[in-house]
Amino acid sequence: MDLSIIICTYNRYQNLDECFNCLDQQKLKHNLSWEIILVDNNSSDATKAVVEDYAKTTKLDIHYVFEGKQGLSIARNTGIKYSTGNYIVFIDDDIRVTPTWLNSIYSTFVEHNCDAVGGRIHLESTENLPKWITPDMCGFLGHQDFGSSPRLMDGISEFPFGGNMAIQRRVIDLIGNFDTDLGRKGEGLKKDELFKGEETDFFQRLANAGGKFYYHPDALVFHKILPHQLTKRFFLTLHHNAGIQTALQDTMQYKRQILGIPFFIIPQFLRSIYHYILLSNKNGLSGSFRQLMNVYYFAGTMTGYFKKNTNNIK
Repeated sequence: MDLSIIICTYNRYQNLDECFNCLDQQKLKHNLSWEIILVDNNSSDATKAVVEDYAKTTKLDIHYVFEGKQGLSIARNTGIKYSTGNYIVFIDDDIRVTPTWLNSIYSTFVEHNCDAVGGRIHLESTENLPKWITPDMCGFLGHQDFGSSPRLMDGISEFPFGGNMAIQRRVIDLIGNFDTDLGRKGEGLKKDELFKGEETDFFQRLANAGGKFYYHPDALVFHKILPHQLTKRFFLTLHHNAGIQTALQDTMQYKRQILGIPFFIIPQFLRSIYHYILLSNKNGLSGSFRQLMNVYYFAGTMTGYFKKNTNNIK
């Protein structure tokens, strides 16, 4: 098998038909063998029935796999376990691939002998975005575009996003699977579900192991924006949880602490509040929202260090 496409889903059966339809329209220059591994991450809706019904009426090689333990990293690892392709490709259930997408990914692997490939992720219906969502915030909705020319990525500051990423199978043997302590749980609608970081961790490990990353703009997909992602609460929760995660993953030992919080974090937090107040007076609440996200990040960082210290005391 040349390629395995892994799609992890949880209670979003309504996305699957369109996702499969786009995969069914691939225009391939090579005689490729490829499969789709649909990992149902303990859905309580009609996911299984939708997948099985679609599989009966298509030429696509679709395999349904159930994973009862929730977590995106867990589901991805399950997909890897059941996949057979030399190249493992990941998309989300709300992704719409373009007709030359798969061919571009395969060709990039063959031509550049790289370990990981990423492509462009464009957002659907950006004209309907609220005004307070500025262009520099679109990355938090999954947007990724490194330009119109194929090129290398360093794997640290630039790496593929989970909605459109691919790896060689040898990468799993080299660095292992996704860290199941990281990543989204459930639908990502609740505060304690909206965590990320598993892709950053995975590709940092690959970069540290000498992995080669390549970006190709023709591997283009479109990402459907969900209603809950267009709320200020979503952005603030995302940043607060990112701060918590930063603290929990920090292995440094700091001599100067207050309640387990490194002393240097406190002035950073206070400065973020100060800059937010200044921007609010100048640009209004909507015009200063990006800075408020920074405030929530530092607040989350302090929360994470405090929690870690409390657990250590226990």
